[in-house]
Amino acid sequence: MRKLITSTLMALFLATGLEANAQQAKAEVEHWPETAKKAAKAMMDKYGEPHQQTEDMLIWKDTGPFTHTIVYKEEVQHNFPMPHKDVLEQVINYDVPVEKFSDLARYDGSVIVERTKGTMAARCDKEAANYLALNLAHDIIQGTRTVDEAREMYAGVIMQMLQGEEHGYLQKLAFSLPEEDITNPDETTMDMSEVKRLKNN
Repeated sequence: MRKLITSTLMALFLATGLEANAQQAKAEVEHWPETAKKAAKAMMDKYGEPHQQTEDMLIWKDTGPFTHTIVYKEEVQHNFPMPHKDVLEQVINYDVPVEKFSDLARYDGSVIVERTKGTMAARCDKEAANYLALNLAHDIIQGTRTVDEAREMYAGVIMQMLQGEEHGYLQKLAFSLPEEDITNPDETTMDMSEVKRLKNN
């Protein structure tokens, strides 16, 4: 009986703590700029309370295909394909070939590639737009669309979304993610015995 009471109390304590954390996150974003506030509330409605939070960001881990979902308080002006504020960043594991970096930069400045970590991210104001950005980035990497074709399709799909249509690229990733380790720590190019000697001097 004592164990049952203890377990029940512990469950109530944890539930109360989780609810308090959720309330704290919601109270925090009430003072954020409008786009950031909307994105934060949308992600809390979808994924629950954030795993980490600061005064300037909320972070969720392992949200669907994304290793991280981050909502920033800071709103970054972005005019492609139409003026909006970038506040929602979502990260996937993806080994982008080095020769494609420039193409992705020309396609969308809010597609972010980190070679060492083996990740690619999209940062926009809505999750649907991030799905679209990543799907078209994948098409560019695979060579099935040029940069200009991807930019044109991006604008067209966003226009369709505003008209109430839901293209598949807005709803999920249209490609499989790697299961193996794709991090790239690069190669050591220094004489480490000399480095060690210098450090010990």
